[in-house]
Amino acid sequence: MKNIALVAGGYTGEYEISIQSAEQVYDNLKNDYNLYTIIINKDEWYYDYNGTKINVDRNDFSLNIDGKTVRFDAAFIIIHGTPGENGLLQGYFDMINMPYNTCNALVSAVTFDKVTCNAVVKQMNVVNVADNVFVYKDDMPLQTDEILKRISLPVFVKPSQGGSSLATFKVTREDELLPAVKEALNFHGKVIIEQYIKGREFSCGVMTVEGKVKALPVAEIVPDSDFFDYKAKYNGLSKEIVPAPIDQATTSLIQSTTEKIYKELNCKGVCRIDYILQQDTNRLFFLEVNTTPGQSRESIVPKQIRHMGKDVRWLYKTQLEAIV
Repeated sequence: MKNIALVAGGYTGEYEISIQSAEQVYDNLKNDYNLYTIIINKDEWYYDYNGTKINVDRNDFSLNIDGKTVRFDAAFIIIHGTPGENGLLQGYFDMINMPYNTCNALVSAVTFDKVTCNAVVKQMNVVNVADNVFVYKDDMPLQTDEILKRISLPVFVKPSQGGSSLATFKVTREDELLPAVKEALNFHGKVIIEQYIKGREFSCGVMTVEGKVKALPVAEIVPDSDFFDYKAKYNGLSKEIVPAPIDQATTSLIQSTTEKIYKELNCKGVCRIDYILQQDTNRLFFLEVNTTPGQSRESIVPKQIRHMGKDVRWLYKTQLEAIV
């Protein structure tokens, strides 16, 4: 059997979600491959061998276990956030010629930065992109009226790089704007301030199957809170309805748009693209691309796969069979 490194962990608040996702992948592939869960954090890269940490040799991403060298046929990256979703690991694996299951380094970097990704997707002319402005930490002190000359309340304030809606704020009053920007800047040095679009939120997985790009069933996200924030995503405070209760025309619009964006960005592996369908106008607005979407049992993509009549073992094997 081939040796596969399940690369999990990361440097962000999404660390625990990554570990849960890796456990799901491991449980479903343990009979098909020799699996080694490699934990990456800011201090070390290691494999837990019966309670003993074995550090990864970063020269070639190998392990030395009981005097024997373990080399990998491929890496299954399941890190949400840096360094697994923003291109850093992909660049490293490219240098050592290690196959991996996600988008390449460039695509990962572009999609991970909200400001950059919005600009690129807007140029495609396949979906609406909400008006936005962005600021850097070096821009402070910043004046509220300068921002509101270019965009009107309500808005969302988000770190340009990051996931799971960490440090994301919905701002409805002028006096809330700068505190939200400053808080988001503590998370990342560039912040996007995006026009709020009132409507329903949808999410569509997409992957390459036998050389053809295929959108998965559409999910509607209905948060119990005001928007789909971190607590709603991971503490059960939302409903992800698969299939989304929408007509076939809207389903087809979301799926075809998802396939176009995936192809135009040159994505690989399994991605998930999120949207808002604007109330009253039914205009579709792009939110973001997730290039390493969650894989815990209750994550959106596994639900979409099950609705197709497949299981997640098929999902993970399809990804690996494409690269090894």
